[in-house]
Amino acid sequence: MAIRVLLVDDQPLLRTGFRMILEAEQEIAVVGEAGDGLQALDQVRALQPDVVLMDIRMPRMDGVEATRH
Repeated sequence: MAIRVLLVDDQPLLRTGFRMILEAEQEIAVVGEAGDGLQALDQVRALQPDVVLMDIRMPRMDGVEATRH
């Protein structure tokens, strides 16, 4: 069973790069992406990932605040 990962960063290019690196591993499945902390909270509820790889500096809600929720 693959580790389910959610990528959260306000820069789409970084998310794409991380996705390419992570998906090269058979044991990892990127199940979703979000561009800020608010989107991340919605995605976590909907997708139930095992791991969230999140930037700490983002608009609307940063990664630190999102982690507190």
